[in-house]
Amino acid sequence: MQALIVIHVLTGALAVAAGAFALMARKGGGVHVAAGRGFAILMAVSSLSGAGLGLLDYERFYITFHAGLLTLCLIASGWITARARDGRLGAFGTAVGLANLANVAGLVGLGVLAGATAQGTYLGFPAGDYFFLAGMGGIAAAGDASFLFRAGLSRRHRLARHLWRMCLGFFIAAGSAFTGPGAKVFPEALRRSGLLSAPELLIIALMLFWLVRMLFFKSAAKPEA
Repeated sequence: MQALIVIHVLTGALAVAAGAFALMARKGGGVHVAAGRGFAILMAVSSLSGAGLGLLDYERFYITFHAGLLTLCLIASGWITARARDGRLGAFGTAVGLANLANVAGLVGLGVLAGATAQGTYLGFPAGDYFFLAGMGGIAAAGDASFLFRAGLSRRHRLARHLWRMCLGFFIAAGSAFTGPGAKVFPEALRRSGLLSAPELLIIALMLFWLVRMLFFKSAAKPEA
């Protein structure tokens, strides 16, 4: 159990660093590609270890099972999208989408269970936490469903899909590190200051910047990580 915690925390911290390089680097450049690959691999390991922790110590960490699965689905689908030259989801992408959909259904059910208790919690987490994760997964599921009515995605929309899914996975990792369980390593005064929320806000701001640039400007770069 302790080894799994160390793996989860270490790979998550390294993923945040790699994600920062990938997000700030020129899209499609060598730094972006190398950092993006490292980010995806580290996030996969961190997500799987987090999901394992949620199952092994469900009384304390159960929600990390669903958070880990959600993050893994986002990163995997983002990676697949960047390499789908024909703009199609494919068999593996469809399997990832179905896994995400099942996870969303589970999170909604847990949120309902939490809301029905006197304390408004289930397994130590409030209903809002379950619904928040379900909302993020639901957005991804809606995007996956759109493939059923399209012959494929244009290059521009394919890259935008890649970007926001990787960024949302990055957002979850940063949240876990700075305002979630990882916040315990920071001084209490810093935790109360609200400054630890800055990385998450920056990720969202940069994601929106690149989305606008990719979707509305012809000079959009080529993220291929």
